[in-house]
Amino acid sequence: MTELLTAAQMRAIEQAAIESGEVTGLELMERAGRGVVEAIFEEWPELAKTSHKAVVLCGPGNNGGDGFVVARLLKEWGWEVEVFLYGDAKKLPPDARVNYELWMDLGEVRSYSREETNHGTSSANSDLLIDGLFGTGLKRAVTQPEELYWDVYQRWGRNQNELAVMKPKIVSIDIPSGVCSDSGRELSADSEDEAGIAVQANLSVSFHTAKLGHLLSEGTGWAGKTVVKSIGLEGSPRPRGGMKSPPGGAVGDCPAVPPGEIVRLVDRPSWLGKPGNDHKFSHGHALILSGPSGKGGAARLSARGALRIGAGLVTVAPTPGALQENAARLDAIMLSPVGDAQTLQAVLADERLNALCLGPGLGVDRARDLVPVALAAKRATVLDADALTSFKDDPSVLFDMLHDNCVLTPHAGEFARLFPDIAEKLNAPATKGPAYSKVDATREAAARAGCVVLFKGPDTVIAAPDGACSINSAAYERSAPWLATAGSGDVLAGFITGLLARGFAPMQAAETAAWLHVECALEFGPGLIAEDLPEQLPAVFRKLGT
Repeated sequence: MTELLTAAQMRAIEQAAIESGEVTGLELMERAGRGVVEAIFEEWPELAKTSHKAVVLCGPGNNGGDGFVVARLLKEWGWEVEVFLYGDAKKLPPDARVNYELWMDLGEVRSYSREETNHGTSSANSDLLIDGLFGTGLKRAVTQPEELYWDVYQRWGRNQNELAVMKPKIVSIDIPSGVCSDSGRELSADSEDEAGIAVQANLSVSFHTAKLGHLLSEGTGWAGKTVVKSIGLEGSPRPRGGMKSPPGGAVGDCPAVPPGEIVRLVDRPSWLGKPGNDHKFSHGHALILSGPSGKGGAARLSARGALRIGAGLVTVAPTPGALQENAARLDAIMLSPVGDAQTLQAVLADERLNALCLGPGLGVDRARDLVPVALAAKRATVLDADALTSFKDDPSVLFDMLHDNCVLTPHAGEFARLFPDIAEKLNAPATKGPAYSKVDATREAAARAGCVVLFKGPDTVIAAPDGACSINSAAYERSAPWLATAGSGDVLAGFITGLLARGFAPMQAAETAAWLHVECALEFGPGLIAEDLPEQLPAVFRKLGT
């Protein structure tokens, strides 16, 4: 999987490479600027064909240094370039100062002030505006109007279709100014009288890897589109706890970053196929607990998902009164009525039932009775919906019963019921960076629960008690807004349960299911309803070659 970095991790990698003598800071800055220009011409090829006009906004740090490189390269390409500096040139970091001086040989640098920028006269006819103001190092809110260019204000509340035809195009170096690169959150002011503001970019160009903020919270919206450019650090020391070294040579650890801290981006699974000589029991037997008559649709969605994803057998266990209703709707899925906790205990005497799903359509009272029995059986277990809500008055009761073969799949509301103090931190205004993130929240929740937690959303975060963490993103080219439909989460719970039945470890099952869930939505497209999701799996599997 692809690694995602925090600002501190990226700085540690760069510093380790510089200290090793592999590269200088000035060389990294030059590579970054060239990467930005390359990304611009790849995104808008027409801009590479003739000369155009650009405004480059440079901040007081190394992000500003990258901006001076971009300005110089565009000038050398024949562009008309106007450069503004926010801050004192004498206080620029050494490498940024060098690139400031190189630009001064080509053109002037204007002071970035309200008088100079607030009326937008300089960029009225510009094709491009480069945001090199604050980048990943921002630790405070951007609150003063003169800190962002006038054109930025015209973009607030605009959707990406509107932004695509507006001039100038805005390109942010690393991440839009005003956005925390570790959390994706717009940093806000301490005072209620001042609101935080951020750049709404068309394109954000990051280096080496994407940062967490490109994929979390509002970061995907502010970034517009994110492109990652190499700056030649692929063989450099990396944070400990990362992925295995690439073929052809070992990559050392970067001691400044503690082990286990790396976050990964979930991508296509490497293995989903079944051996040709297996039988149905080789692929597990999933049991989906269901509710009373009229409430069984959610469990049937979960069961269909578990079956389609490859569980050898799937049984739905409704109340006795709902047996006929379910029998009329299910064919390949078996039925076993469960009226109470004692009956469930008897059903679980069959050890071939190796994966359980409780929550979808179960009912809060019924969940409260059945969850303890299910967890005591120590089978791989997915808890969703009512199985989570039923413990909202005292979540510690649930946590005391959980084991490391469980997966919790809360959405934001359910997460807040189980982990109210963690949710409060996550929902509090982000006044300074690095801000508390969804990654932080999910890791803290997993450590408390003692099992894998999958915190749902377009930026689904999956964490294990040991700190292992990944993000399954449904943003940018994988954006699937039609997943926000009734029953979608029930299908996801079924996907995870089916993979657990097949023998996947909890973290692997959660990651794989989340990725396939988005792929199924993309396969179907607009108009999707939950029933459509499992039926897309055969096509998705064929594309994967499984």
